[in-house]
Formats: sequence, structure tokens, C-alpha cells
Amino acid sequence: MNRIPSLTRRELLVAASGAAVGLTVSSTFAADEKSSRTIPAVPGKLAIDWRRREKDGDGYRVIEEVVEWNASETAIIICDMWADHPCKLAAMRAARMAPRMNEVISLARDHGVAIIHAPSSGVKHYEDTPYRARMKQAAKSVPPVPIQSWCYLNREHEGPWPIVDDVARGKAKVTGCDDPNPRPHKATDRHQHPAIEIIGYDGVSDKGQEIYNFLEQEGRDNVVLMGVHTNMCVLGRPFGIRQQKYLGKHVVLCRDLTDALYDPRDKPHVSHARGLELVVEHIEKYWCPSILGASLTRVIGGTAGPRGA
Repeated sequence: MNRIPSLTRRELLVAASGAAVGLTVSSTFAADEKSSRTIPAVPGKLAIDWRRREKDGDGYRVIEEVVEWNASETAIIICDMWADHPCKLAAMRAARMAPRMNEVISLARDHGVAIIHAPSSGVKHYEDTPYRARMKQAAKSVPPVPIQSWCYLNREHEGPWPIVDDVARGKAKVTGCDDPNPRPHKATDRHQHPAIEIIGYDGVSDKGQEIYNFLEQEGRDNVVLMGVHTNMCVLGRPFGIRQQKYLGKHVVLCRDLTDALYDPRDKPHVSHARGLELVVEHIEKYWCPSILGASLTRVIGGTAGPRGA
């Protein structure tokens, strides 16, 4: 990652606070005994290595920066990591990603990051769990803008969509599926993928208002989105990237823990991997920076509290 050697970390933070994407660096950790938080607000700062794209003439230039986020002010939302999917290649890629995702969220959780599991349409499987109760019982907060049922492409804010992902082949209803012969849509298992553990202070919800309530109650203004699918649910859900930006949250996409629904038979006729990259680049241009999961797995030395003898 390219950095300017003459800048200190503090100078990098100041520079990042003026980024065109409108993100700011979280305030210094301070314990609040009167807080309504249910998750212990522990000290510890994450070094977030992010990548964003800024308009430069007729194109965009890549900007890589390091900012510090308090772990106690950060939440991870895991979008639609279902146990199965109608598109079988998509299900295979999710299964490949799930163990690494579980490792990242496990380490982040240990440092005080809040974890929200959002298996849309599968939340009903968790109604009798403390993880579901935690979200439903969060104190009601009034959002600054309406929370939409789906956040569609915002033509006033973002440029043209980089891939064709609205083609359904054969009798399949799922678009963007790269199976050679996509199957007709049928009910599939919407439980969270079994490789991803739900434990501790975690929450389960697919409702935008519930998730907003929880984020506000717990003082979590920094939001990481991971899961599937980047070009659809990760952007469009009522808890997704577009909605979190509308709500004023500091949002990033975890680009190595996400996947797109894209079929190379459709324009621009690139590989599935490149199709995903094009979507990530679009998000970096118009919505928020992206990071790698490694940024969430450790805190900066000396920021986590009293030193041992």
C-alpha cells in the first residue's frame, strides 16, 4: 500500500477526515457510565486500511489511506450468508468464504466489535434466541432519513452500472447466475451458513429500523458490510451500504469477504472474478471505501488499555 512517508498517523487521519466520500474518523474512546449500551465499550483502536476512488479528469485515481476506528464504535453486518442459494455456483462461493468470514468476525468480536447477522428471510429461524431478542429490544431511535425497503440505483449520485446482472436464463428467476443451466427458483435453506457462528453479544435481524436502533443504542457509527451479493443485497437492503450512507454512518465494504451475482455470458463479458471487481470499484467511486478483512482482526498496540507489569 502506497503511503507518504513524511506524514504521521495523525496527519493521515486529518487528511482522511476530508475525504470526498464524506467519512470522518471516530472520536477518541471515552467510557460512559450512563450509556444504554449492552455490549461492554472497551478501549482499542483498529487500523483501517481503506481504498477509495476519487474523480481525476476523465477518470478516477485510487487513494489508499489508514484511519483509526475505535473497536467499541464499530459494527459488522453480515448480509445474506445463507446455508444454500438457488444459484449453485453462488452457493459454492459463499461456502468457500464462510470459514474465513467466521475467523475475521471472531477476532473482531474479541476486540469489542459488534456483530450483526442479517440472513434476510431466514431471521424467522432465530426468533426464540437471545440474539434476536437483543435486536428487537434495542431502544427506538428516529432515523434522520426514511429507512427504505430497498435502496435502488441512485442515478443522481452514482454513475452507470458496470455490469449486466438482470438476465435470468431458462426457467430460473435468479438473475446473474453463472450456472451453465440455472435451475428454476425454489425455496432454499435461509439459515445462516453453518460455518459462521452466532454467539455472545451478537444480534440477528434483517430489518433496517431494528438494526439502526441497535447501532444507535450501542454507539456504533462505523459500519462494515460483508456477505452477498455485492451488486444486489449488500448495496440495496434496508441495512445495506446505500441505506447506511443515507443514515450518515461511516461505511466500508469488506471486499475480500463478498461476492457478486454476475454471469460472464452477459456484458461486459469478463470473468466472474473481474465482474465482482468492477462492482467493488463502482462502490469505491460512488459510495464508500473498501477494506480487507485483516483490518478487523487486530488493534493497534498500546490502545487496548492498561499495560501489564
